[in-house]
Amino acid sequence: MRWLLFIAFYILVDIYAFQALRTVTRSWWAYGLYVLFSVLVLFALIYQLNFAEPRRVMAPGSMYIFGFFLALLVPKLVMIIFMFGEDVIRLFVGLFSKIGGNSDGFYIPSRRKFISTVALGLAAIPFASLLYGMYQGKYNYKVLKYALEFDDLPEAFDGYTLTQISDIHSGSFDNAHKIEYAINLINEQQSDIIVFTGDLVNNVASEMESWKSLFKNLTAKDGVFSVLGNHDYGDYVSWETEAAKKENLDTLKKIQQEMGWKLLLNEHVTLQRNSDAIRLVGVENWGEGGFKKVGDLDLASEGLSENDFKILLSHDPSHWQSKVKEHPKNFQLTLSGHTHGMQFGIEIPGWFKWSPVKYRYENWAGIYEEMGRFINVNRGFGYLGYPGRVGIWPEITVIKLKKRRQSA
Repeated sequence: MRWLLFIAFYILVDIYAFQALRTVTRSWWAYGLYVLFSVLVLFALIYQLNFAEPRRVMAPGSMYIFGFFLALLVPKLVMIIFMFGEDVIRLFVGLFSKIGGNSDGFYIPSRRKFISTVALGLAAIPFASLLYGMYQGKYNYKVLKYALEFDDLPEAFDGYTLTQISDIHSGSFDNAHKIEYAINLINEQQSDIIVFTGDLVNNVASEMESWKSLFKNLTAKDGVFSVLGNHDYGDYVSWETEAAKKENLDTLKKIQQEMGWKLLLNEHVTLQRNSDAIRLVGVENWGEGGFKKVGDLDLASEGLSENDFKILLSHDPSHWQSKVKEHPKNFQLTLSGHTHGMQFGIEIPGWFKWSPVKYRYENWAGIYEEMGRFINVNRGFGYLGYPGRVGIWPEITVIKLKKRRQSA
């Protein structure tokens, strides 16, 4: 039933948007191409979501079908906004002509070619952007650098640097050369430590098999540390048995071990510099809004005091708002991911950033500070669903920790 409603909605949108094309041109070739692509993409999407096998793996091919579907649907919705506004005006003109006693009776003026041309021109912007996002944007890696000051940072860690990546989603990748470039870019930062904040795969551990030889090359003086994200548990696919699901998670953990990563499962490690130390704390996924809540902050920080300097790895930034920022043990810096910045938005560095995901997450991209405690929400290394990025580019975060000096 839901598919019938979806198809009916899609057809109505198509018919309404088609009026703009019909107003601008009388070319039957243009009409034919419009209908052909609309029908092909719709039925390819329905087939992929309902009949394609294996359904357990969200493969790049299925994502491209969804991507092309968005690239056609979003421009049509843009056209409809303009056309609906014009139709409201046309309707009022018709009503006034009727009330005014026009001899021709109720008469609605025909569509203006200028308005339809503008609608088509504006629709071309999201169409081109979404295609660019699939072709180039998804691998348009950006290195974002921050310097954060803390009163209680141990002296020996003044200038300590960490590189954060998040949301790899390896099952989406389709270009080994681009991934190799990004890994080299991470290593070029020469940070003291590399941390990964969850979602190594889309659904199953096998997605990482062909990529682990590349990610094994990540190196840092103090090593590579990681935590699990909501997609790593295999919760979004059907398993024949619970044992099979557990085996998948065990395999994912083993892969991280094979890559030389230290996976933190509600635990912490100590990073030492001479007699000074900071604590790296890692929790399993904990998220609001129906996401898995197996992260145990108290267990992970057991034995630590309020005065210890702590860096927390927690995949979902809603954990910071709900549990972390006011926790009595004082987690000075939290590193999260999860939101992807919705892979779509507008961002002018240092001045303006916007994405629809901001209406879902209070902390969705970049650095935030409350109560003297910081969180960085990484925009993600990979992509999921829509196989691209527009305006919100894949991110490699480099954070330098600084000791705040008291002014004389």
